[in-house]
Amino acid sequence: MHSNESKTLSDVPQREQWGSRVAFILAAAGSAVGLGNIWRFPYVVGTNGGAAFVIIYLVVIFLIGYPMMITEMSLGQKTHKNAIGAFKDLAPGTPWWITGALGVLAGFVILSFYSVVAGWALAYFFKTLGGSLGVGTDFVGTFVGHITNPGVTVMWHGIFMIITLGVIAAGVVKGIERTVKFLMPALFILLLALVVRSMTLPGAGAGIAFYLTPNFKELTPQSILGAVGQAFFTLSLGMGCMITYGSYLGDKEEISDNAAWVVGLDTAVALLAGFAIFPAVFALGFDPGSGAGLAFITLPGVFAAMPGGTIFGAAFFLLLAVAALTSAISLLEVVVAWVVDEKGWNRKKASIIIGVLIFIVGIPATISMNEVNFQMFGMPFFDVLDIFQESILLPLGGLLTAIYAGHIYTAKRLREDVARNKSKIQLGEWFDGLIKYLVPLGIAVVMVMGWVDIIKNYMAK
Repeated sequence: MHSNESKTLSDVPQREQWGSRVAFILAAAGSAVGLGNIWRFPYVVGTNGGAAFVIIYLVVIFLIGYPMMITEMSLGQKTHKNAIGAFKDLAPGTPWWITGALGVLAGFVILSFYSVVAGWALAYFFKTLGGSLGVGTDFVGTFVGHITNPGVTVMWHGIFMIITLGVIAAGVVKGIERTVKFLMPALFILLLALVVRSMTLPGAGAGIAFYLTPNFKELTPQSILGAVGQAFFTLSLGMGCMITYGSYLGDKEEISDNAAWVVGLDTAVALLAGFAIFPAVFALGFDPGSGAGLAFITLPGVFAAMPGGTIFGAAFFLLLAVAALTSAISLLEVVVAWVVDEKGWNRKKASIIIGVLIFIVGIPATISMNEVNFQMFGMPFFDVLDIFQESILLPLGGLLTAIYAGHIYTAKRLREDVARNKSKIQLGEWFDGLIKYLVPLGIAVVMVMGWVDIIKNYMAK
């Protein structure tokens, strides 16, 4: 017997609620849209053969991402609790709360190094605007010089964290909602302007062809691993964000429709980022498979060689910073909501203390790439945090959530919860099959593949 059958918002009058459906969709889409879409997605596509990877990614989004999005939102709405509190409510007296704890820990860990990269984006916005990334610049040297300067990187990491905790301290409506209502439309406008500029460059057709013409010979098992990992990272799954944001929904709000909007907007941003980047990269003779350095090494060179490049380069890095902020506020909210709900702290105190702790944990990540060379397990601490969240926290949290929802709470019951609000998208028994079998199996396979890969690389050293 579950303890939460009759729980409504009236039982928790002190808890904030989204002001409107649009506000929730923009906030949840903002959580999903981040560095994963604009920094990570294009370089993963570029290093995995282009269009063929995009097709695999879209299949993964539909078969794994969408069912998980529905599940996490629904569990949050059902309980009106944070990630840990939701599982405590639904499965009292059992260890299932650990599933939520993995999400809270993931939010903390990811933001500690995510803020470092977001700081790079902020710094590059001002560098580009100030003209210091012009023609003739040594872009590799500039980037290496930036990330190996501990004072500068820690400063930008700190500035970004101050902005993030300021939004969260203001609350769900006055902080998150007001911010995303401005930032999300701004993000789309900036991105569309970059798409138009990139696709109208002479020679852009080769980049469009690379992006739209699939070559399945380029795909490897690692490509599928990358597609699932990218889907989880970009949709904010397995990290407690969607449970937390869902907890601020009213009982009558539709889940399957809202989840479709969030997944659709997130995927649209990722696909548009490809159209903003690949035509320009090919038009100006750069390498699309240049990996993680695509945004900070390759693209500054692209913008420097492009007419009006200073303006469009600054717009790109502003876009990157805005996308990072909309995700960062959701990551911080996961941890703050837990402290506020479970420990009884007020929001401002929780935001400041948690924000400062995350900033402190992020410092070793910033200095692990310079002469200090702070390492763990023979790797820079930045990489350790990244591998920890990508290979353990997110897939394990997602796997346990899917198992709980599909088999303990039961897929049928979850589907009935969603159906009560008469969504346009009705979940049939196909949903049961996905959340009970395909989603956990897919996550488990990818998780094991990831662990094998890590062990191989570690042994090779």
